[in-house]
Amino acid sequence: MKQTFRYDQTSCRLQLEGLPDVSVGHSGAVIGILTGWSLQWTGRPELEGRKEHLMALMQVVLPYARQLISGVDRPVGGADLPVEIRGKSGGGHRLQLRSSQPDTPPLEVVLDDAELADLVRVLDQVRLDGRVTLRWEVPEPQPLRTRELLERVPLRRRLAAPLGGVVVLAVSVGLGWLVPPPAPLKPVAPDERAAPAAANEAPVASPP
Repeated sequence: MKQTFRYDQTSCRLQLEGLPDVSVGHSGAVIGILTGWSLQWTGRPELEGRKEHLMALMQVVLPYARQLISGVDRPVGGADLPVEIRGKSGGGHRLQLRSSQPDTPPLEVVLDDAELADLVRVLDQVRLDGRVTLRWEVPEPQPLRTRELLERVPLRRRLAAPLGGVVVLAVSVGLGWLVPPPAPLKPVAPDERAAPAAANEAPVASPP
């Protein structure tokens, strides 16, 4: 029996259509075989496709959103995937979808931050829905490389600490040169040591 699941957010709705996979014992309200999906945007053309297109959307949008949370703005996707997303100059995010049909130009959708967040939410809802038993083959998130984390810090801030240390070291060395060295100790002869002691001795009166 055909099943239809809907996942709604403010700016978009993702709808899945499919059937239970009786070969693995599915019954009831379960989608084990995806027959189609559609993504409805507010004021934009509706998207439709097969499972591999929805999986490609997950493989591109979810890592891109995770990078943004970590402060790394880097495009995800490319010629080997039907989906690509990158930051847009002046703000927003440019999502490009390439059709598998020949002579069909790519569809480009510009999303603001709220629309991107809505898209991430519906994709996560599908991926985590226990009623949908499909394998999405979305790679587990990998930690960002150290260089990527460093590049998100402005160069001025990255140089502030080492330059501050160099300045402090230079000031310390300069102050050290300004302080005169202590005078060397003058050796004292043995007779000079005895003279003060003799001078401090009280005179002894002679008996009458």
